[in-house]
Amino acid sequence: MYKYFVTSICLFFSLSLISETTLIILGSGTPNPNPERYGSSYAVVVDDKAYIVDFGPGSVRRMAAMSKTWGGEFEQLELQNISIAFLTHIHSDHSAGLSDLILTPWVMGRSTELELFGPPGLQKMAEHITKAYEDDINYRLYGSQPANNKGYISIVEEIENDGSIYKDKNVEVIAFKNDHGDFENSFGFLFITKDKRILFSGDTGVSDNLMNYGENLDILVHEVYSSETFKNKTDDWQIYHNAHHTSSIDLGIIANKLKPKKLVLSHILFWGATEESLLDDVKSNFDGNAIIAKDLMVIR
Repeated sequence: MYKYFVTSICLFFSLSLISETTLIILGSGTPNPNPERYGSSYAVVVDDKAYIVDFGPGSVRRMAAMSKTWGGEFEQLELQNISIAFLTHIHSDHSAGLSDLILTPWVMGRSTELELFGPPGLQKMAEHITKAYEDDINYRLYGSQPANNKGYISIVEEIENDGSIYKDKNVEVIAFKNDHGDFENSFGFLFITKDKRILFSGDTGVSDNLMNYGENLDILVHEVYSSETFKNKTDDWQIYHNAHHTSSIDLGIIANKLKPKKLVLSHILFWGATEESLLDDVKSNFDGNAIIAKDLMVIR
């Protein structure tokens, strides 16, 4: 009996040490200003830390909405706790929230620098934003408002090649180039935690390189456009989208090869199509668990 009790206690404590990784959809939108779908942004929450992937328009407000201060459940998304983010590419629907990400968490009390990982151009973007808000920053630093001298500073690491770009006790992040048309410095990210493998496609057409990193996935977050309504686009837009993005039919083929436990359709170009239509297209080749992303959705 005593041996069973000790074994049970040890099992309880060993299980309690296993992290539960949570994916939060902060923004599932595109450049189209759908007020229900903010700019591309996600949070991977592991233990006491949130890791942000992309920071499109409105993403900081979405983080706040999921924090306990504003009625959410995630202490990790209190803005003063946001200190690390990864950018797939510099298109504005993925990056236009950077000024908010640099400044608002600092105003709310972030006392450490913001770590940023992303493609060439991110360093310049962060520097110019900080310079543009120089008067605001100086007034907060040297006026009567309490403020620290670190939280507005960005430490940027630019990435140009495939490989591991970040690792701590919670997560390893691997970057890989995808196929966003002729956009050379466009990446996807593979997050590896103690209990999950989550792959973010970034903006991409069908990508052989993505397939190389997509084995044994718990969650595949992949961009998509409607195959049904694609035919209504003009020829020039069809050429563009075919090279830069992934159709719902092709996504089903990709998912059937990779067989993720959960496929999350995000960065969705509906063009008038329904959610049911998108899922039907995907399921014509993939019979697994496919989910239409919605802002503030929590996936465990």
